[in-house]
Amino acid sequence: MNLFFKQDTKLIRGCKANERQAQEGLYKLYYADMLRICFRYLKSDDLAHDALSVGFLKVFQHIHTFDAKKGEFGAWIRTVMVRSCIDISRREAKFNETISTDEMEEIFIQPSVLDKLFVEDLLKLIRLLPTATQLVFNLSVIDGYSHKEIGEHLNITESTSRWHLTEAKKQLRTMLASSAIDKPTENIKRR
Repeated sequence: MNLFFKQDTKLIRGCKANERQAQEGLYKLYYADMLRICFRYLKSDDLAHDALSVGFLKVFQHIHTFDAKKGEFGAWIRTVMVRSCIDISRREAKFNETISTDEMEEIFIQPSVLDKLFVEDLLKLIRLLPTATQLVFNLSVIDGYSHKEIGEHLNITESTSRWHLTEAKKQLRTMLASSAIDKPTENIKRR
């Protein structure tokens, strides 16, 4: 049996019994991964930390609903965090239902720009997108939700979801093509 599975099982049992030490252990175990998810979905660090707090509160309040037969605990807690981010993003976002999908435009990106691209740079660019567009991009491209599922989660039409994805790609291409990406990230030393 996997050591992590044993640890998760023990912590889950403790959390179901409302044991403070188990809750703290579970929090510490999943904190970094869940915070990365929140940073990916939300524009500001404050909103990301809010989503993390709300998400863990939901985890502890609803841990009794987790069923190991239906899936892995890591996937379950990740789903709770994504939904917490969606709830916060929905408050922040303004979805426009009257947007046309005819506004698609392809922009060529020089391979030399992509060679200089770091993950941190891309995440910064994604965070520059408008809130609604960023949320749809993350749900579609990173988490693999369909436009129908995104529409159901965000209470928007599938065509609005498609428009936001197209707009996100268009804006990211424009940002990537600009000279701003050629500058090194302050936090990363390039070799």
